[in-house]
Amino acid sequence: MPATLHTSHIKSLPLLHSGKVRDIYDIDDSHLLIITTDRISAFDVIMPTPVPGKGIILNQVTQFWMKKLSHIIPNQLCDLKLEDVLPDDSERAEVAGHAMIVKKLKALPVEAIVRGYIIGSGWKDYQATGAICGIKLPVNLRLADKLPEAIYTPSTKAAAGTHDENISYQQSIELLGADIARQVRDVSLQLYTEAADYALQHGIIIADTKFEFGLDKNGELTLIDEVLTPDSSRFWPKDEYQPGSSPVSFDKQYVRDYLETLDWNKTAPGPELPESIVAKTAEKYQHAKKLLME
Repeated sequence: MPATLHTSHIKSLPLLHSGKVRDIYDIDDSHLLIITTDRISAFDVIMPTPVPGKGIILNQVTQFWMKKLSHIIPNQLCDLKLEDVLPDDSERAEVAGHAMIVKKLKALPVEAIVRGYIIGSGWKDYQATGAICGIKLPVNLRLADKLPEAIYTPSTKAAAGTHDENISYQQSIELLGADIARQVRDVSLQLYTEAADYALQHGIIIADTKFEFGLDKNGELTLIDEVLTPDSSRFWPKDEYQPGSSPVSFDKQYVRDYLETLDWNKTAPGPELPESIVAKTAEKYQHAKKLLME
């Protein structure tokens, strides 16, 4: 496995954006280079300690799902190879396994969230209103219960330093137009349903997830960004699932739980993470990938 990658240092291409996990470089008018680093964030703060192998696993899981679900919707993957865009051996070696070359598309300003189980902010909303994002649900649901059917609850894509905000389907129509809003809703539910059925057969419950979409030059809806990873979804081990309690997750919960024990105000800079926490988190990501892909 290549060395742990906290931050990429590619000089031969212009850096467009460095996010919580991904560094995005411009290739040409039609393509981007996305580097999925080993950075990990919690409470919207990037930790100084990377998680070895995390970026490679996120890339592999995203590409696995994009190919598996390509009969439902086109995706941003393209045929260019890393050597086509990074001729320098040292640059290529630094990002090997972390790199994904994708089509350049017009990203939509909405995150498509699909919930199959009641947890997190959805549970709080339900306790207060009997609904999630205005969608009425049966009475007496327990924490982590499976919903009668998956629901679509879009949100805005927040600018750096701010939080996403849940919006109604009607508000998504105002942002996207009626036709694209409908396509995004319908395809998100279809993607989630097929993926959740597959994952369940491989020992993972996908409680909820978020998708992102773009439009190509012909206006065709296209799946972009990361897809059905432990970072963009809640993955629960099927054999440990018990409605009524908060399930163990295949994600960075170990990091969050550790940070909650510290005298830290949840603003940058984040604290260094102990080796034991990093190792346990890396193990969780690896196990999720193994169950899904092997």
